[in-house]
Amino acid sequence: MNEFLSLLTRLCTVVHFTALLGLCLYGLHRLWLIWCLVTMKKEEAQPVPFNADEQLPRVTVQLPLYNERFVAARLLDAAARLDWPSHRLEIQVLDDSDDDTVLLVDERVAHWQRQGVAITVVRRDGREGYKAGALAAGMAQARGEFIAVFDADFIPPVDFLKATIPWFRDSGVGMVQTRWSFCNTDHSWFTGIQALLLGPHFSIEHLVRYRRGWFFNFNGTAGVWRRRAIETAGGWQADTVTEDLDLSYRAQLAGWRFIYREEYRVPSELPVTMAALRSQQQRWAKGSIQTARKILPRLLRAPLPLAVKAEAAAHLTANIYWLLGLIVMVTLYPAVVWRVGIGLHQLLRIDLPLFLAASGAILSYFLLYALRNGGAGLRHVLLLPLLTAGLAPGISLAVLSGLFQRGGVFERTPKFGVRGRERLPGLAFLYRQKSVPYIAVNLALILYALLPISFAWQRETWFALPLFMVFPLGFAVTAAKDIAETLTPRSAA
Repeated sequence: MNEFLSLLTRLCTVVHFTALLGLCLYGLHRLWLIWCLVTMKKEEAQPVPFNADEQLPRVTVQLPLYNERFVAARLLDAAARLDWPSHRLEIQVLDDSDDDTVLLVDERVAHWQRQGVAITVVRRDGREGYKAGALAAGMAQARGEFIAVFDADFIPPVDFLKATIPWFRDSGVGMVQTRWSFCNTDHSWFTGIQALLLGPHFSIEHLVRYRRGWFFNFNGTAGVWRRRAIETAGGWQADTVTEDLDLSYRAQLAGWRFIYREEYRVPSELPVTMAALRSQQQRWAKGSIQTARKILPRLLRAPLPLAVKAEAAAHLTANIYWLLGLIVMVTLYPAVVWRVGIGLHQLLRIDLPLFLAASGAILSYFLLYALRNGGAGLRHVLLLPLLTAGLAPGISLAVLSGLFQRGGVFERTPKFGVRGRERLPGLAFLYRQKSVPYIAVNLALILYALLPISFAWQRETWFALPLFMVFPLGFAVTAAKDIAETLTPRSAA
């Protein structure tokens, strides 16, 4: 038995350092992106805007919906107000809803039809293919040369089409993506952290990849496609739960060029509950790994520059860092215990620098974004590790699922139409998601994560305590918010 335990702890130690080195590589990649950002050229030629004498192209705006009673009307109203000639614009509401969203959609569509807006509802018998299936069904009926897509939680500005369509004057451009902004960043500390977590994806990753000529992705919303690019890339496919990422890589492999507009922002709504954020991140993590399995073999065989291939591989596999972080936490205690003979102070001379190198690089990435964004989000930089630690167990399961499963259920992220500090609507409980399993897992992990703290405390290794405390605090914060949301009375407004 003692030999088995010794072998197990030795194996855990090897796994611990392997995962820690993986996190270091991820951190180095973040530093590489920072270096690319600060050294790249800032000026770029702008397309010639359309003039009054030109025949503007026909555009189809697609609005995929599924049970969005709180935001459907807001989205339809914003889309109907888009500044584009009415005879060159059609709006498709791709409504797969099975609740009272159907009635809300029909009422707003009828209202705008009376105003002369070319808006129609496309409904299917089922949800086959989920969002990818809805987009494909809509495109089969669409007349537009260009396809703009907006998810339910977005509010397209009036001038969106006039700001994006001119970029398609270049016949090689297949897609134009705009930056997301957030209309409820200051709703709570929770949404503030999310804004910090998502912001660099656009203002650093997208911007660097675009300017360097590397592959980047359509984000599923707030962008415009050339219809021909979708068709030549194989169309919308549902064998991953991130159909947007999948199509993006297939289109770029087919030779289409993508444009990213950092200066143009489209307001969106951040998830306001822990369950909603978790389901969103799980879908993104699972889908990115599924896309990596599907696309990487083809991409690595393609006649592309090595830099494009390397960055694409780093992009598609980035969500593995959630799994690596959880592995580091789970194997920390056995890795420390097995080497106790050399002294805790001595062994931490190896562990601590590696962990600080990885976490320091990642935190520097978010810190730079906050500073370049006028200091917004600075107060949340130190809270970010706690939230990510607490989310890691659930997202790690999604990563593992993505490694072995094709497709799967498209879990919608509940939206509540919240702006600023507005409270949730009274019927928000109808979209309540299951949190009890995650609460149980996080409570168990809190107890387990206390073991290395107790170990360091007994040996008076005080400098290790702040490092070890990150994990139980992260699990506690996440569990506490989950519990608070679960116990909220159903009648609360």
